[in-house]
Amino acid sequence: MLFILYYVIAIIVLVLHFTGVLARYNLEWLVLALAVTVFPAVIYL
Repeated sequence: MLFILYYVIAIIVLVLHFTGVLARYNLEWLVLALAVTVFPAVIYL
């Protein structure tokens, strides 16, 4: 269940990033935060 929620949030953040909404509201750090949360899983696998 949490994986589904994580993926939904990640997709929403990526769509907002590519449409420019995050840059407009100075929230580009959300993309970096998602990358940091994915990094340990990639190392573990």
